[in-house]
Amino acid sequence: MAVRARRRTAMSEPTPVPVEQLRFAMPPTHHGVEEERRHRKERLVAALRLFGRYGFDEGVSGQFTVRDPEFADCFWTNPFGVAFALLTVSDLILVNGDGRVVRGRHHVNQAAFALHARIHRARPDVVAAAHSHSPYGRALSALGELLDPITQDVCAFYEDHALYDAATGVVVDEEEARRIAAALGPRKAVILRNHGLLTVGDSVDAAAWWFLAMERSCQVQLAAKAAGTPVPIAHQDAVRLREQLGSDLVAWINYQPLYQQIARSEPEMFD
Repeated sequence: MAVRARRRTAMSEPTPVPVEQLRFAMPPTHHGVEEERRHRKERLVAALRLFGRYGFDEGVSGQFTVRDPEFADCFWTNPFGVAFALLTVSDLILVNGDGRVVRGRHHVNQAAFALHARIHRARPDVVAAAHSHSPYGRALSALGELLDPITQDVCAFYEDHALYDAATGVVVDEEEARRIAAALGPRKAVILRNHGLLTVGDSVDAAAWWFLAMERSCQVQLAAKAAGTPVPIAHQDAVRLREQLGSDLVAWINYQPLYQQIARSEPEMFD
């Protein structure tokens, strides 16, 4: 019985797709204030839903603010007493710099907002600020430690985060809010001793990513020190990694897969 050989068809080497035709997500440009406002509100709700999914909300604690694109001293934020995981765009409230609700049907968390208002005033470059009582952030804050350069990822925070080295309770005191804002300075994050983490960014996406990355870095540092003595990354290498990984643009890019997941799985948030 003759065996028939399978004919092999010649195939030319695939031609690379021109780089300019490849898709790569970048921060959007907006055509008008209303479009930008809607974008910021949608991103804010998505970030809060992610925080809820990760268990960062606890009772009524936690605040995420984004500056309104038209009224620079007004901020969209999550309302008091509404679960992060249930928030929709229509739930958000607009609060002025004095803590008064100017749009929306809910109260604001006055204690949390006082700190955010002070940070936004001190940092005109900050579009969004995130604070929550995440478990590993609280654990590291109880030690009164900064993040050490022990992994590639944490180097995004190298010499670009601060420790507010005083016990903080519910921040209702304007003077304490001022001191925390001063401790943050020009950096992207601050560890509030015995309290938790606060991050900022030039977009909701960046502030959210920095919070998520910082929380994970706290977890890694606690685990590494519990297991032994971590080997630190040398100063010059940590600086180089920060320059590569530490910009708000890099944070925005890193955050996009998380945004895509929450936006596609929970589209009702945009109502």
